[in-house]
Amino acid sequence: MTPLDLQQIYTWLLADGMIRQADVKELYAHSSAILKNTSGYMHPLCAVAHAKLLSARPPHKLLTLDALCEWLAARANLPFIRIDPLKIDFTKVADVMSASYAARFNILPVDLTHDTLVVATTDPYAQEWEAEIAKISRRAVRRVIANPLDIAQYITQFFSLAKSIKKANKSNRNDLTLRSNFEQLVELGKSNQQVDANDQHVINIVDWLWQYAFEQRASDIHLEPKRDLAAIRFRIDGVLHQVYQVPAVVMIAMTARIKLLGRMDVIEKRRPQDGRVKTRTAGGQEVELRLSTLPTAFGEKLVMRIFDPEVVVKTLPELGFPLDDAARWDALTRRPHGIILVTGPTGSGKTTTLYTTLKALATTEVNVCTVEDPIEMVEPAFNQMQVQPGIELSFADGVRALMRQDPDIIMVGEIRDLATAEMAIQAALTGHLVLSTLHTNDAPSAVMRLLELGVPYYLLEATLIGIMAQRLVRTLCPECKAAGGELSDDIWHSLAGEWRLPKPAAIYTAVGCPECRQTGYRGRTGLYELLTVTEAFSAQVRAASDIQALRRQSMADGMKPLRMAGALKIQEGVTTADEVLKVTAALGMK
Repeated sequence: MTPLDLQQIYTWLLADGMIRQADVKELYAHSSAILKNTSGYMHPLCAVAHAKLLSARPPHKLLTLDALCEWLAARANLPFIRIDPLKIDFTKVADVMSASYAARFNILPVDLTHDTLVVATTDPYAQEWEAEIAKISRRAVRRVIANPLDIAQYITQFFSLAKSIKKANKSNRNDLTLRSNFEQLVELGKSNQQVDANDQHVINIVDWLWQYAFEQRASDIHLEPKRDLAAIRFRIDGVLHQVYQVPAVVMIAMTARIKLLGRMDVIEKRRPQDGRVKTRTAGGQEVELRLSTLPTAFGEKLVMRIFDPEVVVKTLPELGFPLDDAARWDALTRRPHGIILVTGPTGSGKTTTLYTTLKALATTEVNVCTVEDPIEMVEPAFNQMQVQPGIELSFADGVRALMRQDPDIIMVGEIRDLATAEMAIQAALTGHLVLSTLHTNDAPSAVMRLLELGVPYYLLEATLIGIMAQRLVRTLCPECKAAGGELSDDIWHSLAGEWRLPKPAAIYTAVGCPECRQTGYRGRTGLYELLTVTEAFSAQVRAASDIQALRRQSMADGMKPLRMAGALKIQEGVTTADEVLKVTAALGMK
């Protein structure tokens, strides 16, 4: 059969009731003009999608390219798939055909089993390649329909990357077979590691890895060495996903390449190291990656944390703050002096909150200084100092030095010991606003933690003005979330507690769609518990009350507990009870 053409597509759309007869002439002319003005080949479905048609069938949704592909697949009685690169072993599927062959027929192998080869195509009626591929691969070919833009993109990426991995693997294996014992391998690494790291194939792999991580909205990239195959994993919306496995020797070269770019000691593999790299997304946006290596049983594990510069220009409500808490937080941070603490476990968004706050406060009239370990993100509006334990520059030493730099606002990365707490208190007593973090489960526990460190209660009474605990929960994908879930009264009571918040009439659940990679969640938002220190709260601290008394007083002063904040997000249809319970599990029934 002849390849798909625009006229045939419109004939079928009209026959299936997808478009109206009155609109055909105008829409066909519009799509034809797009095809004529396009340099190179454009699939006719892409031209139709450019017309932004509304389906004639209820509920009259927009005929996107995916929707058109799904319609065509149903018409041809073939499955429609959305290509997920995380689920494709591209070095394996790239063996069954060449890149030029795939590009010639607009096809892409997406799965390979012992007896079946699944091939994605853009034309369900073009089958001249099927018998040839079945003969070469010695497998039964199963055709599926996929988005033509995805197929074009992944033909370029998969075959290029598979080629780079194979060549890098081959060259590294040839080098490693030259010597067999441990001492000789060490010498080989010292002499040839930089050459391997700068191999063009390794460069291609690293560049692809970064760009792919940006596309997938990853917050962290993990390179984990194993005995034979090393694992690459992405953390997306707080959850780790396996991306791919590469030969161990390729992982060694990739790690060396990234360490080289991060100005780290490439030869040193016995101790942890830190570094940072600046790169750009495909759209030209600058992105910073913080690097951390760790020696493990099978080699160096490398984790890259991705910092999006757009995060620090978000407003508090965009981070998830309720409007009343945002106003209270803003009032606290506008105070001329005092200590404000942000608490929560690692990965709960404390640094993002502090950077967003400081960015708003750092005007030309204000001197903002930070002491961090490490510097999370380089921000030109701040004066940032890194802790250096090797030369006895601790948090306490850093705050002491900053006191002589005429600061208005000081941010201390973390209060870990009594010396740092005392210096932060001294800075607050001498007229500075100090922001810092602690690792506690909730806001009132921060007071008990400082008392346990040895800080006298009267100094807390004089300097502490506010504490905020926070967590991050995954948000439901707006494209596919659905009402109709169930929530028991007991679970709702454990969340809403004594606040007697009415259970919402509609409970939204995660469904899964291409926009959220079938997880049902897309992005994260914050849950916040803001404690403002009042006279009544200070009296409880002075009386050496227990933690329960502090919690009761803070709630009487207007603090909404973290679980209550989660209940409000459930009520708004932002997240689910499972997500809230998961991130607040340590709080129990408090």
